[in-house]
Amino acid sequence: MTDEMLRMIQLAGQGFYCSQVLLVMGLEAQGKSNPDLIRSMAGLAGGLGFTGDTCGALTGGACLLGLYAGRGAPEEQEDEKLNLMVSELVDWFSGEYGKIYGGIRCEIILGDDPRNRTARCPNMVFGTYEKVKALLIEYGFDLSSGK
Repeated sequence: MTDEMLRMIQLAGQGFYCSQVLLVMGLEAQGKSNPDLIRSMAGLAGGLGFTGDTCGALTGGACLLGLYAGRGAPEEQEDEKLNLMVSELVDWFSGEYGKIYGGIRCEIILGDDPRNRTARCPNMVFGTYEKVKALLIEYGFDLSSGK
């Protein structure tokens, strides 16, 4: 088990949701913390506010890409590669997990079995984190420096 996987397990054990775990990991890779941002990511948990909609690992992964390539201040420009990376992430997630579980909605992935949250989610969060890192590297981003 990698240090990153152990850290994710630790964060989940502290009550952080999939989307929050991904952003904590990205911020920590940059040597940063941002409780306000992490708090806001709770709105994506459980498929957008526990409505069962789009999986928080996927939406959190898209936000993590935005952390590196998005626009955060008036003087900044969004990187033109952001939407391409998000599209590639969605395609990958749909192929990797959507095919296995029948879709990318949280309620579909979890089904009617509450044990699926612990059986499926950790691997999906870790896999999404690894895919986001690979996309960022592929498109020339430095994981340790951010924007």
